[in-house]
Amino acid sequence: MTHHAEESAQGAPARSAGLPVGLRFWPGHLDRTAQEALLRALRHVVAAAPFRTQRTPGGRPMSVRTTACGTVGWLSGPRGYGYGSCQPSGAPWPPIPHALHELWRALLPGALPPDSALLNLYRGAARMGLHQDRDEADLTQPVLSISLGDDALFRVGGLTRDAATRSFWLRSGDVIALSGPARMVFHGIDRLRPGTSRLLEGGGRLNVTLRVALSAAPPS
Repeated sequence: MTHHAEESAQGAPARSAGLPVGLRFWPGHLDRTAQEALLRALRHVVAAAPFRTQRTPGGRPMSVRTTACGTVGWLSGPRGYGYGSCQPSGAPWPPIPHALHELWRALLPGALPPDSALLNLYRGAARMGLHQDRDEADLTQPVLSISLGDDALFRVGGLTRDAATRSFWLRSGDVIALSGPARMVFHGIDRLRPGTSRLLEGGGRLNVTLRVALSAAPPS
């Protein structure tokens, strides 16, 4: 089932029937000016930590290209999934841009400050299968997801892989939080709608997810 979540006033999460309790959705929270400013900051991240194609523990290349910033970054390889304090090159991860810290504080007051931001670049047929974000030390802390670029069909289910799912389109500037009862729901990206945004040079979608990966994040 595909639907569109109800629109909301900027700064207040939208409510939509059928979505898990704890999934908070701010459609169009970042206007075009804010999106462009964030993208400029993220270019500095990518210059210091270039996108790369990671492989699953089974050796298959992922269809999205990834990088990260913060104290730790997410890595995948033969030993499994997890966080590492260095890039595969051995260089440290660049810091999380100030604008992302500000967004986190504005939308998630009371949460620990994030210590990791994952960047996933979707182009062409790239997708993300249903999964849980479970590599963090404290699973009570929320995950904040920012969409930039082309529309993406977001699918969300329940606490088991075989639970019923709902889908809706995420557009550039949309923000989602998985928190509380929805922190561990299965979710993924089925496909893009190419050409729906001109924000990214070369097209595609950039997804940024802020997390508290360690048991206690340092002050921002």
